[in-house]
Amino acid sequence: MKELSLNILDIAKNSVTAGATAIDITVTETPEKLTIAVSDNGCGMTPEFVARVTDPFTTTRTTRKVGLGIPLMKMEAQQSGGDLAITSEVGVGTTTTSWFDPGNIDMPPLGDLSASILTLIQGSPEIDWRFTHSKGEASYTLDTREIREIMGDISLAEPEILSWLGDYIAEGENTLT
Repeated sequence: MKELSLNILDIAKNSVTAGATAIDITVTETPEKLTIAVSDNGCGMTPEFVARVTDPFTTTRTTRKVGLGIPLMKMEAQQSGGDLAITSEVGVGTTTTSWFDPGNIDMPPLGDLSASILTLIQGSPEIDWRFTHSKGEASYTLDTREIREIMGDISLAEPEILSWLGDYIAEGENTLT
């Protein structure tokens, strides 16, 4: 993929497919390392499946026989001096963590995190999403549980809410630069 934000989108969609009701996405940037973690409370995977999930020909999909999200993320991480690790427990959930060397010439760009997060919320507004982005000492968090407490029964997929969320994320990203 051209941008890591698209990898995040793909892996988070895996969490949605796995039946997660809460998904945490954390992006942590330091001069030495970029770490991306996606954690969910979905159905989880067996140890045998976790051992095979980085193979592009391992997938739970019935519409096609390949799954590229996790294998591509692992390849991009390894090409930039990092790697990918997955922990999972059946009935508990899964955490996918990848790390990258930002100084490596093969480091892919982070991309448009705002667009990816908004796409996830719009596509699955019933899920509890928590997105945290840290860069050095600065960080911000978007937690849809807090927004639901304020908004009540209004869907997070409403255009006005998505617009506000986009502004919130843009403001958060600006605090990191």
